[in-house]
Amino acid sequence: MRLLNISFILFVLIFILFEALKFTGANFPEWTTSYLNDFLCMPIILTICLKTVHYLTKDRAVKISIAQALALTFFYAIYFELILPQFVDRYTADPVDVLLYFSGAILFLFLQASGNMKQKTLP
Repeated sequence: MRLLNISFILFVLIFILFEALKFTGANFPEWTTSYLNDFLCMPIILTICLKTVHYLTKDRAVKISIAQALALTFFYAIYFELILPQFVDRYTADPVDVLLYFSGAILFLFLQASGNMKQKTLP
C-alpha cells in the first residue's frame, strides 16, 4: 500500500506541475498534451475512491476489485470519449485515450496489489 500512496502523490504532483506549466505557455511534445492526463486519470481517481472507502469503513484492508476498477474506467471512457464530445467542442473522441484510461487502471491495480495487507474487496 505504501507504493500506491507514493505513486499517488507523484502522479498528482506531475499533473499539477504539467497543468501549471501549460498555463504559463510552456511547450510540450504533442503526445504529452494529448495523452499524459488520460494515463494519470484512473490511478488518481481510483486511489481517491480507495482512500474514501478506507475512511468511511475504517477498514484499510479493503481493496478495489478488478471488476470495480474496470467498470469505473469503462464509465469514464464512455462519458469522456463518447458522450462529452457530442456536446462540448473541447472534447474529442480518441480511442488512444480509452487505452490510456485502461492502462492507468491496470497500473493502479498493480500498485494496489503491491501492498502486503490482507485483501478484502467491496461487495
